[in-house]
Amino acid sequence: MNETPIRPDLRNWTPPPRPGETRLEGRFCRLESLDPGRHAAQLHAANRADDAIWDYLPYGPFERAEDYRDWAGWAAAQSDPKFFAIRVLETDLVCGVASFLRIKPEAGSIEVGHINLAPVLQRSAAATEAIYLMMKWAFENGYRRFEWKCDASNLGSRRAAQRFGFSYEGVFRQATIVKGRNRDTAWFACIDAEWPRLQTALETWLAPENFDANGHQRQSLATLTAPIRVSADPALEGATPTRP
Repeated sequence: MNETPIRPDLRNWTPPPRPGETRLEGRFCRLESLDPGRHAAQLHAANRADDAIWDYLPYGPFERAEDYRDWAGWAAAQSDPKFFAIRVLETDLVCGVASFLRIKPEAGSIEVGHINLAPVLQRSAAATEAIYLMMKWAFENGYRRFEWKCDASNLGSRRAAQRFGFSYEGVFRQATIVKGRNRDTAWFACIDAEWPRLQTALETWLAPENFDANGHQRQSLATLTAPIRVSADPALEGATPTRP
């Protein structure tokens, strides 16, 4: 008796495109391909409000605007990672960065990372919408798997991944060294079969009727996505959820 499990037949599956000069626009924010000339000065000024936002990134902080512009020049020249600047539409200010990376069209896999939100953008609807727009682009263009990885010590990032509906997949111990320190890497992912329900959850959270007159949420996104996740992060058990 053949006990080999039947795997889905993908012989007729078409690999998705790589993200190019894509512009992603929502109700609260717009993601624009990172351009040092248009974005670096505003990003540097916004980031200077709190150097702690660089703690888990392999670069920064940048004390001088010129140094940040040099880094932005390097980042903008990459195709993988593909960097975006996050512009808040209400204020027309650029105050965050995120990227697609580890882009593998042949496997239908793509990751979101290099997320760096200035304090003014954190815990905002625009910040949530930025990640939603990236998820939406990936799945609507045919990607099968959307990944989120972070330093296992970064509980804020782990909470954020779970809030967005990414399922916990484990920790890779001693995965790399960042700024002279060991990094264990926590892995999260969501897949195309989960996307329709995740999209509904995210759009329900982002909808105007989910916010009261003072801008406070009526339903939390973590509550909306919890039934969709196939596994929870044990490091967050008993932790107080926060919204990045």
